[in-house]
Amino acid sequence: MAGISYIDRKNGELRQENVPGVGILNWLYATGSGKLALHLLFKRKLVSALGGWYMNTRHSAKRIPSFVEEHGIDLNEFQISTTKEYKSFNDFFCRKLKKDARVMGEHLISPADGKILVFATLKDVNTFFIKGSEFTLTRFLQNDELAIRYAEGSMAIVRLAPPDYHRYHFPASGIASEPTKIRGHYFSVSPLALRGSLEIFCENKREYCTLATKEYGDMLIADVGATMVGSIIQTYSPGQVKKGDEKGYFAFGGSTLVLLFEKGKVQFDKDLISNTEKCLETTVRVGETIAH
Repeated sequence: MAGISYIDRKNGELRQENVPGVGILNWLYATGSGKLALHLLFKRKLVSALGGWYMNTRHSAKRIPSFVEEHGIDLNEFQISTTKEYKSFNDFFCRKLKKDARVMGEHLISPADGKILVFATLKDVNTFFIKGSEFTLTRFLQNDELAIRYAEGSMAIVRLAPPDYHRYHFPASGIASEPTKIRGHYFSVSPLALRGSLEIFCENKREYCTLATKEYGDMLIADVGATMVGSIIQTYSPGQVKKGDEKGYFAFGGSTLVLLFEKGKVQFDKDLISNTEKCLETTVRVGETIAH
């Protein structure tokens, strides 16, 4: 398998992602023996739970300095800015931004730091991920009413890699519903895995809520777990929320946010559309405008 190419939104340059555990991912998702191990062991909660337990120990903190250096993580915008002050790797992984560290854009913003794909319709999603089973909202949401509501709408996928800031926020102001939890497995959400099928999103553990807004209609925000994600933690209270308010965070591992919009309610930014059409993700950060 080739590596993961993406567009750096700051300068428009094509870059190559440094993927932690790329060798293991290639084995798991591209070889017969790896796929067998994936279904027998790696997709199960026990493996991710054990990984999460270790990442909560003080011994795991020894990994932080080399991880920060390897991935060029700038700690200056976080409340704890030195690696020695974190009690465990998960403590570092769930790090919090300093107050006002990010400026919130005027329009719909990215809910997380990561890499984004945007699709004007669900038809575009299934054209992009051409292999494997077709992605369906009915399976993903397990709710026929919601599946019908968003069937002709648009979709954004924000992928959080392990080096990214792993708290996520509301992309607009509105009224947030109670979270709905769906049990599932713990497949990787790396593009190295998703090249096989977007159906992984319908297999993994996930939670979603709806956000009723004046500007963008009723959007749906789904938080999708993955391999080595110990937990999906919701920190918000249902009811009125403001754009940029923290919604929750993922414990250790790569993760994904899926945003669904009703038909005709949003227009994604042109650079994001263009890059997605070229099969390239684009870097985004919390607060950056992604649609109007």
